[in-house]
Amino acid sequence: ATQVEQNWEQLKLKEKGGNKTVLEGVPSALPAMVKAHRIQDKVRNVGFDWEEKEQVWDKVYEEFGELKEEISRIDQYADMVMCYLRLDTGTTDYVIREYEIDGIVRQAVRMYASVFIRKKLRLIYEPLELKILTDEKWLLFVISQVLSNALKYTPTGTVTIYKKEPQTLCIKDTGIGIAPEDLPRIFEKGYTGSNGRADKKASGIGLYLSKRICTNLGHKITVHSVPGEGTEVCICLERVDLEIE
Repeated sequence: ATQVEQNWEQLKLKEKGGNKTVLEGVPSALPAMVKAHRIQDKVRNVGFDWEEKEQVWDKVYEEFGELKEEISRIDQYADMVMCYLRLDTGTTDYVIREYEIDGIVRQAVRMYASVFIRKKLRLIYEPLELKILTDEKWLLFVISQVLSNALKYTPTGTVTIYKKEPQTLCIKDTGIGIAPEDLPRIFEKGYTGSNGRADKKASGIGLYLSKRICTNLGHKITVHSVPGEGTEVCICLERVDLEIE
């Protein structure tokens, strides 16, 4: 385990001109590896008692779901790092085309289907039937970040995806909300706010990257929140400044 942690530390990339690391706050792969070995041991040690078998397999399925989420979270952070590096080096490979927003939204929802199920959260979403000019890969990254935050900070209730006319995508949750003093700073690099400090797993770069991407795409992202009631993130997708490829 020590060697794994050491290897992970060696992979951290230094930011230019500072001591802070790109991967600061990013969880190591160790918890997922430990969970995988625990599942393996359970399967190996299943006895011949059918009741015991049923209990063990129920636990295995539960832990397997958690393992998938751990791996997905590590993958998400890896995407963040690559996104961060591309934005800083100017290598963004934007491909602006006309897309149906529903296709992009559904990709993001599928990424977190297991989280919705595990947390018993209700998704309210009807087809938005909206065509937009954007880059599919980069906008998917933004929507995924917003959806990830909604799920992370919503212990019970709903996540609603809807459209505001004429071309604004909104994701609203019934979560813990954001403190008023944190709202003006949520798009700052490395800022996690009181929620992030309590969660201890926030990286402080997800919304920062989302803001930069939206600006580059000609979109606008805004956040409204009430502590104890929930958060609404809106992405205005109107744009006329780039040509379709």
